[in-house]
Amino acid sequence: MTTHVLGDTGVLTGRSLRHILRSPDTIITTAVTPIAIMLLFVYVFGGAINTGSDESYVNYMLPGILLITIASGIAYTAYRLFLDLQGGIFDRFQSMPIARSSVLWAHVLTSLAANLVSVAIVIGVALIMGFRTGASVAAWLAVAGVLVLFTLALTWLAVIAGLSAKTVDGASAFAYPLIFLPFISSAFAPTDSMPGPVAWFAENQPVTSIVNTVRALFAQEPVGGDIWIALAWLVGLLVVGYSFAIAIYRRKIS
Repeated sequence: MTTHVLGDTGVLTGRSLRHILRSPDTIITTAVTPIAIMLLFVYVFGGAINTGSDESYVNYMLPGILLITIASGIAYTAYRLFLDLQGGIFDRFQSMPIARSSVLWAHVLTSLAANLVSVAIVIGVALIMGFRTGASVAAWLAVAGVLVLFTLALTWLAVIAGLSAKTVDGASAFAYPLIFLPFISSAFAPTDSMPGPVAWFAENQPVTSIVNTVRALFAQEPVGGDIWIALAWLVGLLVVGYSFAIAIYRRKIS
């Protein structure tokens, strides 16, 4: 049974990846917005922001930019899923001996692959802009693990949107609040520089702990308790997103 599911997921993932390869502008578009934000903040606003540290501003803000990159990318997952649903692809799959869960997992794995490529592009541009890190291989793997978990958690939320939306615009619009969430966090400025209620929200929302964890790993500093808070948020969102997505999917195909 497990082999059957893995085989079906592999075939359907290959189908989704071929669609992206035929229109690579999806990945390029996903990377353009965070790169533009990075250029704007580093070369226009960066000199006016006191981060309280000696590190370059591109080093300080890169973790937040990476999260924005992923949040931008998962909108396309909801979009592609909505098009498949409206196009009757799901109905055709139900008439074939295909594991039901493989349909959703194919979209999720495609999202993971596409977003990792976008993240690599953004990191490449950041290196050109002066980003430097002495992070060890283990630290880079930890950063990759956090970003993968973040992508999976948001992608399952995107699956919910793709399955529930009534229009194409509605399928991808849910990602907009996620894109702007890093702006009210420690991603671009220390939270203690913000007004009281805003600072409280910024300190206690999930993006801040994730950003602080990635920033500490890049800077070869102790991550402290932020990593456990970040993992708790990510695992919680992943479990909730997955559970609701599967429940909605079962209702759709029943």
